[in-house]
Amino acid sequence: MRVTLSADGPRLNLAPATRPPGQYAVRVRVELAGLCRSDLKEVRGDRHGVGQFGHELVGVIEESTFPDLPPGHRVTLDPNVPVERGTGFATDMWVAGSAIHLAAALPSLPPRVDARRLVFTEPLACAQHCLSAVSRHLGSDLSGRRVGVLGAGIAGVLIAVLARTLNAVVVLGNRSEDRASFVRASGILDAPIRLTESLPIDTLDVAVVATSFVRADILRQALRVIAPGGLVLLYGGTAPGDRLPGLDCDLDATRRSETSVATMWRGKPVRVGGSYGTVPSDFTAAVRALTRQPTLRVERLITREVRLANLPSVLQQQSTRRALGKTLVHT
Repeated sequence: MRVTLSADGPRLNLAPATRPPGQYAVRVRVELAGLCRSDLKEVRGDRHGVGQFGHELVGVIEESTFPDLPPGHRVTLDPNVPVERGTGFATDMWVAGSAIHLAAALPSLPPRVDARRLVFTEPLACAQHCLSAVSRHLGSDLSGRRVGVLGAGIAGVLIAVLARTLNAVVVLGNRSEDRASFVRASGILDAPIRLTESLPIDTLDVAVVATSFVRADILRQALRVIAPGGLVLLYGGTAPGDRLPGLDCDLDATRRSETSVATMWRGKPVRVGGSYGTVPSDFTAAVRALTRQPTLRVERLITREVRLANLPSVLQQQSTRRALGKTLVHT
């Protein structure tokens, strides 16, 4: 059983998953999956780039033709590796490809850690990659840096939490009070959580735009609060050709190439940089954080747990209505 996307929206498919073509293949029994904002973008049809529907998961290999990934091996998924696969919103998911790609696409997970914790591995790896990109664009680590994260969804919260572990001086901003209040109540972040419009002008060394999309209004806010010479980091989604009038920067090209551009915003020198995807070391760091940092209380972000059979209706609801926290899918 699996949930797939059709022209009419998400549908429950009861037919067994079939093995895709590839040099090697493994069949993963999915223990638990997480619903990501990019899944909702795909349901709405407004996500650009390669589809990644159903990519946050914890699973156990049950069938394999690849010796390095034997049956019984617990894994998660790196959706940025080029392999052939089915959806992770399923009882079973096939993944096929070359030896090097298959090994990279299915990072190992420890066997005796709660799946409700490990399901955050992929989003935490993305947060790790974002902060590594920030350090690279700055040419230094984040210790003592004033870092603002704009957007208090799951991605923004995880970026802010990791930045605190790197000794950055963090503030989390959000456009609306409901999400800010939710994060405060969760107790997951030891840092100020404020409305974005209340952040003071010209005060941050780094402003990470972690909203679902890099929209003009939130990008203007990031440019308003950044100090002269500071870095605006594009993490949220962009589309080809995206630009902000008055800012000399191709937003989509900068984000996807993970480059940085020195430019001006209303007479203020700024840098705009990008973060896109993950690399294997991000997953290693994410698993280390989840297994060795008990104070990283990611489970506090879980607000809903549903059965796979009910997922199509949940996807339809959450693609049109605002949802707080993380939804988990039990298979």
